[in-house]
Amino acid sequence: MANPPARYSKARRFVKAVESQTYSLTEARRQRLATVPRVIRRSPKGATAAEGEHERPAGEKNILSPADEPFLTQSLQAHFVTLAPGARDKGHGHQNEAFFYILEGRGFDIHDGVRYDWEAGDAVAVHNDSVHWHNNADPERGVVILVMKAKPLWIFLGLHQQGPLGTTAPADDKSWGPPVDFPIIRAPQDETLKKVIKPTDTPWQMTPHGRIRLLAGASVPLRVKAIDVHLQEVPGGSRSGRQWQMGDEIFYVLQGRGYDLHWDVEVEITDRYYARIAKEPSRWDWQAGDLIYIPHNTIHQHFNADPSNPAKLICGSNRIYGLIGYSRTEHMENAPEYDRPHGPQAAPMAERMKGEKTL
Repeated sequence: MANPPARYSKARRFVKAVESQTYSLTEARRQRLATVPRVIRRSPKGATAAEGEHERPAGEKNILSPADEPFLTQSLQAHFVTLAPGARDKGHGHQNEAFFYILEGRGFDIHDGVRYDWEAGDAVAVHNDSVHWHNNADPERGVVILVMKAKPLWIFLGLHQQGPLGTTAPADDKSWGPPVDFPIIRAPQDETLKKVIKPTDTPWQMTPHGRIRLLAGASVPLRVKAIDVHLQEVPGGSRSGRQWQMGDEIFYVLQGRGYDLHWDVEVEITDRYYARIAKEPSRWDWQAGDLIYIPHNTIHQHFNADPSNPAKLICGSNRIYGLIGYSRTEHMENAPEYDRPHGPQAAPMAERMKGEKTL
């Protein structure tokens, strides 16, 4: 079988090397944090279709990936998928899973021959090792999908078997047996999990960080294993809790305008690990359509700058951090709405975190 034609105009970077001439990566981290943007503005307009796709174009536009310059992260990736009225993208398969949030439109996916309908406001799971394609069911309106995934994790672990339909058969067909089922990628308990989460499927709940609704996580019956995702609503003129976590996080602003305060955290290694917290935070303003990046080991807090309307965010993080020992989140100050019914419960470190610096 001939090699498939090149799909990209230049080589795609799936995983970025981490290199240093010293054992310590401290200075490299400092330099990266000093240059990375934490507010990313990307419109789904102008998304480009890959070669060979349907004549009614399906497009993809990167938001966050290991190829970014300056480099931000490879624990998470994010991009837009757009579908013209009545269009579909080219069928393909990849070993990594993907989480979709439907921003606009209605349509359906085909996963391993099964149809899953979706519409704006739905969360959709493309499970690992799935053959799939996305379809716009509306002949008059386009579709816009926000995709969050931990793809570099799969690539780093050697799970590379992916490609468009009809391009991956062994070149020497006579040396291989016939196609058979793939039992090691079909855990029976996974197949019982949902592929689409509707807005009424998971409840809103009040947490120390604020009002949230889980879309993907260990307690959510959606067929996603590597990424945690939740919706968050910050009332007009209010703020979230102040939270410290080791893993990095992204959030896309669905509605509203406001700003984040980020307290960077350094480490001092003597007889043990000690945290050195910035005395003043940096400020990062955001508005609807922005993606915000919260770096690793950072204390953060969201503020709604509109006194009249709620801000709505969709937040994603890589679940692997909790599995390798960083499962704890430190709540340093609670959201006001959490304290009203529960009584003041702010952590004692909260008073040490006052101050603000605008970038």
